[in-house]
Amino acid sequence: MTLGAKGLTLAVPGRTLVASLDLDVAPGQVWAVLGPNGSGKSSLLMTLAGLRRPAAGAIALEGRPLAAFSRRSLAAHVGILLQEAPEPFWGSTAEFVALGAFARQGFALRSDAQSAELTRDALERLDLAGHASQPYRTLSGGERQRARLAQLIVQAPKTYLLDEPLNHLDLRHQLAVMSEVRALADGGASVVMALHEPWLAARYCDRALLLYDAPRFLAGPARELLTREPLEALYGCSLEPYAETGRRLLPE
Repeated sequence: MTLGAKGLTLAVPGRTLVASLDLDVAPGQVWAVLGPNGSGKSSLLMTLAGLRRPAAGAIALEGRPLAAFSRRSLAAHVGILLQEAPEPFWGSTAEFVALGAFARQGFALRSDAQSAELTRDALERLDLAGHASQPYRTLSGGERQRARLAQLIVQAPKTYLLDEPLNHLDLRHQLAVMSEVRALADGGASVVMALHEPWLAARYCDRALLLYDAPRFLAGPARELLTREPLEALYGCSLEPYAETGRRLLPE
């Protein structure tokens, strides 16, 4: 199911973030959205999810305006991971993850075999099986982030919008989450995620959207955009490709 934007303009008081963006996110694609702080990455994801109104332009799902979908129907097609965590949850980690079934069955805590299996599977996939009965509020920041991702997997939308999904994660879990995201796309979902790690974006993503600290942007294949010159222009700093230097990243 394709999520598309046409002529999309995003603005905050006194400043335009993105102007006249055309974007088509197709099944099987993983898009990396990169840019400096304040360039509009979070605003873009919230707008694509229908949680924020654009200054101009339109967003459609399979050719239908987002406004044509009920909130529950839209949640069955589009899921979003926000940067800021929701209000504290007082149940177990497994109960928190199971809330993702609400979009499918309409009553969040109703127990059924399918939802229970989806919850167990998501906990396993995000390395949280050993925390299933632990109170969610006692999890570490990284464990909570993985639980939020697991909840989204239980929701099982067609399109995943992930705002900095690697927040609070150690290196092992960053790699595991990126592999999981790639697997979701290989299974037919589409993914758009805001990242601050261009090296991971280059490894796992096939499309890239670079948002400059101005209305300007670049969109296209990751192998073309996630290279030295475009990234130096994006972040305003010099980059040194490791392959050209022969230096070691870690001491022997």
